[in-house]
Amino acid sequence: MIKRILPIIILFISFNIQAQEGTSSPYSFYGIGSLKFKGTTENRAMGGVSIYTDSIHMNFKNPASYTGKNLFSFNNEGRLVKFTVGVGHTETKLETSENSDNASTTTFDYLGLNIPMGKFGMGFGVIPYSSVGYKLENRNINDSLKYKYSGNGGVNKVFLGFGYQISDNLSIGIDAHYNFGNIQNSALEFLYDDEELPLDYQAREINRSDLSGINYNLGISYKPMINEKTQLITSFTYSPEYNLTSKNKRTFASVIVNETTNIEYPINEIEVDLLSMGLEETDLKMPSKMSVGLGISSIRNWFIGSEYSIIKSSVFSSDLLNIQNTYFEDSSVLSIGGFYIPDYNSFNNLLQRIVYRSGIYFEKTGLNINNQSIKEFGITFGLGIPVSRLFSNLNTVIEIGKRGTTDSNLVEENFINFQLSLSLNDRWFVKRKYN
Repeated sequence: MIKRILPIIILFISFNIQAQEGTSSPYSFYGIGSLKFKGTTENRAMGGVSIYTDSIHMNFKNPASYTGKNLFSFNNEGRLVKFTVGVGHTETKLETSENSDNASTTTFDYLGLNIPMGKFGMGFGVIPYSSVGYKLENRNINDSLKYKYSGNGGVNKVFLGFGYQISDNLSIGIDAHYNFGNIQNSALEFLYDDEELPLDYQAREINRSDLSGINYNLGISYKPMINEKTQLITSFTYSPEYNLTSKNKRTFASVIVNETTNIEYPINEIEVDLLSMGLEETDLKMPSKMSVGLGISSIRNWFIGSEYSIIKSSVFSSDLLNIQNTYFEDSSVLSIGGFYIPDYNSFNNLLQRIVYRSGIYFEKTGLNINNQSIKEFGITFGLGIPVSRLFSNLNTVIEIGKRGTTDSNLVEENFINFQLSLSLNDRWFVKRKYN
């Protein structure tokens, strides 16, 4: 099944990585944009908890999950290869103290493949990691349009990792992420005469940064049995601080703006000599991240756990853009969630095998604007629906949350995320019984 649909999915995703604008958040203006990837659909349905690993779902956050006591079937000869792909849709209401607006986005979220190799396991895939997508306006004291800001782009990750099973309960792993992408920011200033009539030409500045770099992620998963049916789940991951190389370009232009279509026609476009300013190629310092998790599970019946992550966002810096009244502080995320399966072995009753997931999370994003720490909160609900006898399943999640505040002239976002994924399992390696 995987072999038949994989080429089609890869072609679809290759197009969407280049074409999508994965966010409508004004907060994506800062840094490398809004964090797009927060785990698989199964993780997000549990409030972002990613410490639980099993034999039929991929876990992108902990490379120790690439191995494990994989599900054996067909007389212990067929080991299942895990494949997953996810897409999402977001509806957002943007509010200030005076105005409100609505926005929506639909995006590809991730693609991954996990191949077991004895005590080893290999995982690889692609993740749209962050997204930039905003359109903002600023008006003067006469309520005339003064500035228009827009941005698009983001950072994608391609990863390759390996896990090793030290014992039945303990596994370790490491993966490498190649980061790539570009971010473009545009600022258009509208100029007026003494009678507040717009001039023929307006002023525009465009900054573009092409980003690339490598980072690593280390993981440990320890799952000892408390008794015959109950298991303790623990997890630890760490990603060291790293740099992204940014190749930059800046242009200034006088532009004519069509009042009907808002299309901008540049006149006398000038490219700034960033080389002489030492800004043609710069480094973005990216933060380290550490996550710890603890939970308890009744095998194939229920699980509840919590995960806490600390990100040293305060180290983030960019020489190209300096923004007043804004700085980065250390961020953190607390997630609590779990799942329940009525009867995992009930193959004659689909409803008994459905996985019911739920969770909650509290996030300090690390962005501080006008002395306001930008925070996010969400509650999640999801289902895992079996679709075949090889334990493949369709996973869904609804996430309802809020980001930001209307205080200090900022924007509050109230959003609903819908996410859908397929977790497919297939046999690739089967010993021949007959010649």
